[in-house]
Amino acid sequence: MKLRVDIVKIVGNFRLDVQLEAGEGGALALLGASGSGKSTALRCIAGLTEPDEGRIMLDGEPLFDSFRHINVPARKRRIGLLLPGYALFPHLTVRRNIAAAVESRADRERVAEDFLRRFRLTEAADKKPRQLSELERQRTALARLSASHPSALILDEPLSTLDSFLKSGVEQELSDFLDGFDGPVVWASHDRGEVYRNCSYVCVLENGASQEIISAERLLNHPGTEGAARLSGCKNIIGAIPRHNAVFIPEWGVTLRSAYPIPPLLNRVGIRAHQVRISEPALVNAFEAAVEQVIEDVSSTIVLLRPSGAAENAPLLRMEIDSATWRTTPDQRHVTVAIGPQDVLLLQ
Repeated sequence: MKLRVDIVKIVGNFRLDVQLEAGEGGALALLGASGSGKSTALRCIAGLTEPDEGRIMLDGEPLFDSFRHINVPARKRRIGLLLPGYALFPHLTVRRNIAAAVESRADRERVAEDFLRRFRLTEAADKKPRQLSELERQRTALARLSASHPSALILDEPLSTLDSFLKSGVEQELSDFLDGFDGPVVWASHDRGEVYRNCSYVCVLENGASQEIISAERLLNHPGTEGAARLSGCKNIIGAIPRHNAVFIPEWGVTLRSAYPIPPLLNRVGIRAHQVRISEPALVNAFEAAVEQVIEDVSSTIVLLRPSGAAENAPLLRMEIDSATWRTTPDQRHVTVAIGPQDVLLLQ
């Protein structure tokens, strides 16, 4: 079963233009910064917002088709939507929240009891959402989703309201739930760690426009564009000029060899901070730099560097290394660093 989306939605001066496909092989992440259009895209898929044009197909059946004037109501789309905070009915008990998702009145009590057992909610059945723990609230939301027998799931930043203490446990339960779901899943997020842990594929959404779907691994190693690189957590992005099998960075006065062919439209490179390493001068892509600032983090040290040939106002190079390694570095004012050719991200 596949979910195919090709839609345009215009809201004021904002244009949303999304093409994506989710299906077998793991969840698809819709990765974008706040304001990129993620929630609007999901609302269009769920049937809560009508696109201006395009098509949404689930298992070959049209849910929306502007050319054929088809717009299936949200309640009939067979799409389960999980929102931040779970959007439980606050005045209903856990049992009645689950029962509300069951279409047949005659079956509501039986189905609710079944899902109370499946999601380990029997003891909480008569409680209201405000009386539940965070895990119990999520289980109630997932039980309600399951009771509606969805063919596809869309998750709109489901963990965004949680603090770090609660997040790991809730995320694990959600991940376990998705492992047992065999339909298409679209997980909207701005958290790259969340994406790497839970999604197999990624569609980057930037300023309302979707990019090609790539694997989560490719997003890390070959993001392709500046927007994708930033969303994947790359801290060093700077202008560059192609030079055969290398790139020249004018602001740093540094030339870096690449392990990959240089694309003709390249104009920037990305360097992940943890891939900047203390090195010997003779290594490939090694250069000298002055230490401008040192920041101690929980388990690493962040060192801000100015390459020796850098322009006065050039951005600093961020290096993140193991704290023990930094403590044993003999000269902490001037260092030689290197970036492996395979670690130079080519962006356009």
